[in-house]
Amino acid sequence: MAKRDFGTIRQLKSGSWQARYRDPDGLLRPAPHTFERRRDAQLFLSKVEADMARDDWYDPSAGQVTISEFGRSWLTERRLADTTRERYEVAFRVQVLPTFGNLAVNKVREADVRRWRAELLDGGTGEASVAKAYRLLRAIMSTAVDDGLIRRNPCRIKGAGDDRSPERPVLTVHQVLQVAEVMPARFRMLVLLATFTSLRFGELAALRRMDVDPEAGFVRVHQSQAELSNGQLIVKGPKTAAGRRRVAIPGALLVDLRSHLAKFSESGPDGLVFVGEKGGRLRRQNFRAVWVKGLSEAAVPAVHFHDLRHTGNTLAAAQGATLRELMERMGHASSRAAMIYQHISKDRDRHIADGLSAQIESAREDQGDDEVQG
Repeated sequence: MAKRDFGTIRQLKSGSWQARYRDPDGLLRPAPHTFERRRDAQLFLSKVEADMARDDWYDPSAGQVTISEFGRSWLTERRLADTTRERYEVAFRVQVLPTFGNLAVNKVREADVRRWRAELLDGGTGEASVAKAYRLLRAIMSTAVDDGLIRRNPCRIKGAGDDRSPERPVLTVHQVLQVAEVMPARFRMLVLLATFTSLRFGELAALRRMDVDPEAGFVRVHQSQAELSNGQLIVKGPKTAAGRRRVAIPGALLVDLRSHLAKFSESGPDGLVFVGEKGGRLRRQNFRAVWVKGLSEAAVPAVHFHDLRHTGNTLAAAQGATLRELMERMGHASSRAAMIYQHISKDRDRHIADGLSAQIESAREDQGDDEVQG
């Protein structure tokens, strides 16, 4: 057995060469495989020695834990909101585990991730769902890098974690009023506030009387209702500080709002603003049947209730709301979503162009008058 300053090399009875070395803890470790040539074993030990000198060495056996085991530990160790945890667990179980579950963490390659993503998309999984699953896998593998299980995150597809959901439809103000008119009376204000204050369904379902000021004309958002797959309802605070906000209510809705509070809301400052037909809390699934029926009776395009928020944001942008104003109204800490509405506000762009046209015509008329007088 030949000796070196770092590690040892010996030839086995099979004729192949084995390299061994001591890790930073003093444990004697064999190379993960044997070598056909002594020279290859020497190169391996030189690389390990260099890695240790740079404090860049990692335990090759540690990465042998499976994605299934490591991923479940990752989920358990994270402090996540109940709804977020549920979404992660579904994505992990449905999209990640079937392909990577039995594979060791250190065996996942970039080509594997590219093929997995392509197969999900080709198989009909929506782009938004694939993007969420990719972000989850990328986060898990990033932790594996931090833990020294692997050197490099194999999730390196540019833009793969970006949601590219199709553009949502926008209703006109007339269409929104049509839908509100045919809805059961107790839900009309729900439709109007969802549109013209851009509140989410969960934020509306959690509103208390103390959160609404029908005289000053504003609504205060500081919590939201979420529903888990097992039917449990949870009231929680916003994800970010920006989610806590005060939104102005159009004056044209205030008379109707006062009427709603008097007829349909629970009493007392802590009473819910919106409740179901039998007095219980609003549930998204129960309300869906009412919503679909209303769309049909109003003869408007089949849209999701959440598209009312999209409509409201678009209308606000068309009124000339600045990027900061849109962010505050929507409750977003990032400008990314708000910028979308500035770009898609074609009606506002037309209005600006018409205004410029009027100025051009006015300037031309003035110029013509000057030439006549001259």
